[in-house]
Amino acid sequence: MLGLKFDTTTSWAEIAKDDLQQILTDHAYAEQKASSSAIGIILNYSEDTKLVKELLAISIEELEHFKMVHDLMTKRGLVLGRARKNEYALHIHKFFAKTPNRTDALVQRLLVAALIEARSCERFKVFSENLEDKELSDFYKELMISEANHYTTFLGFAREYQDAEIVNKKWNALLEYEAEFMKNRGTQATVHG
Repeated sequence: MLGLKFDTTTSWAEIAKDDLQQILTDHAYAEQKASSSAIGIILNYSEDTKLVKELLAISIEELEHFKMVHDLMTKRGLVLGRARKNEYALHIHKFFAKTPNRTDALVQRLLVAALIEARSCERFKVFSENLEDKELSDFYKELMISEANHYTTFLGFAREYQDAEIVNKKWNALLEYEAEFMKNRGTQATVHG
C-alpha cells in the first residue's frame, strides 16, 4: 500500500485498540506535529506561493484533525495525555544528511513528510479494519483518506522541485530504510509504534 515496503500486522491493531487512551493521545499529537511541520516548511519557503497555499491547507486540516481526535476523546471520557517523543519520526528524519542546498533540503523534508503521512494512512487502514467499534472504525477510515491525500501532495511537490528520477531514487531508499526500522515496531499503542 502506498509503496511502503513493510506492512503493519493486525497484532498492532489489537495492541492499539486495547489502549485507546494511549493511541488517541499519540494520534492527537501526531496531527499537531504534522500541522507544525507544514508550517515550518511554509516559513522556510515562503516565496513559493503554490507551496504555501497547499501546505497552509494541510496545516489547517491537520489541526482540525487534532481537534477531532480530542473531541472524540472527551466524548468517551478520556483526557489528552502528555506528548511523548515520536521515535519513528525522529528516526525517519535522520535518513537524509543535512544539506546547505535549499532545494535538496526542501525535497528531503517533503519526502519525510510524505512517508510519515503514508505510514499513518496505512496504520489508520489497518486500525479501522480491525475495530468492532463502528464509530471509531468510520473515524479512522475518514482520516485514512485525508492522510493519503497529504502523502500524494508532499510526494508530488518533491517531484516538482527535482528531477523525478532523482526523487524516485531518494524515495525508494527512504522506503527501504523505513521498512527495516518498522520490522521491530508494532508493539506499542502509538500511531507509528
